[in-house]
Amino acid sequence: MAKLAPSDLAQVLSKLPNQENENVIVGFETSDDAGVFRLNDETALVQTVDFFTPVADEPEIYGQIAAINSLNDIYAMGGKPLTALSIVCYPQNGDWNVLGEILLGGQKALNAENVVVLGGHSVDDQEIKFGYSVTGIIDPKRVIKNSGAKAGDILVLTKPIGTGIISTGIKFEKASQRAKEAALKTMTSSAREASKVMMDIGANACTDITGFGLLGHTFEMAKASNLTFKIDSEKVPLLPDVLSLIEQKMLTRGDRNNRVYVGETIKFDQNVSSEMQSALYDPQTAGGLLISMEETKAESFIEKMGTAVVIGRVESFTGKLIEVS
Repeated sequence: MAKLAPSDLAQVLSKLPNQENENVIVGFETSDDAGVFRLNDETALVQTVDFFTPVADEPEIYGQIAAINSLNDIYAMGGKPLTALSIVCYPQNGDWNVLGEILLGGQKALNAENVVVLGGHSVDDQEIKFGYSVTGIIDPKRVIKNSGAKAGDILVLTKPIGTGIISTGIKFEKASQRAKEAALKTMTSSAREASKVMMDIGANACTDITGFGLLGHTFEMAKASNLTFKIDSEKVPLLPDVLSLIEQKMLTRGDRNNRVYVGETIKFDQNVSSEMQSALYDPQTAGGLLISMEETKAESFIEKMGTAVVIGRVESFTGKLIEVS
């Protein structure tokens, strides 16, 4: 299941009236990963919701990925997730053992992060969809938004990209076992540790890379910060066989939607191949964090995290929100 096209969604949301409440720290207007509502001077709620069709053959792993995907929105804001509500769309005549395994996988993943499932809601639907609404807490003074990037910052990415392309390759039996295993590993890897290190070291802005792809979420950060994000495509880590699968046309609908969303705000150097461009637009599930931080802090972050890599830097606005070399 692809997300609604971000350009269409943005058009709809722009017509909604402003909500006046002094305790809203982050609302839907900013395209952040989660909403933040102040309870008092020390505590704010962080809330998100996400669900999607199966991205793994094994029901328990599908549930696990759905949980990680939702948790990462809270972690991207610097929050601590506490509770979750499940969202279940499942056929009335389906195999109840399969649904049980999906729920078990999700609950295990959430409990491993000290998050408790309080309940949920289900509907009869011939197309399976599953996910969670997650609530967490955060210090109102320490919220990491997507709008705080500063010129001179370094851009750090914590996971390789390509899960959408590999999922399509699996569907059409084109993906290798190596690619499948790598995609499952990244989708089941939590951002908890990356978030903790980010908060300890300090970051100016952050987002997690999901349905709008690396470039879609980069676009949102650059637009919110009114700066130019320069991406070095050769430094962006890819999952195995991604470019080969793109050559075989293993693309999702999200590729086209994300291109429309970013539109003319991006500039590609002529040496960036069409295949690499598609990889950068590829919608992700439970993708990594994209963090904008000072150079010395980025060095410390990478040293502590190990798997994170520098993929670019932030500069004063040049006329384009994103430049890819």
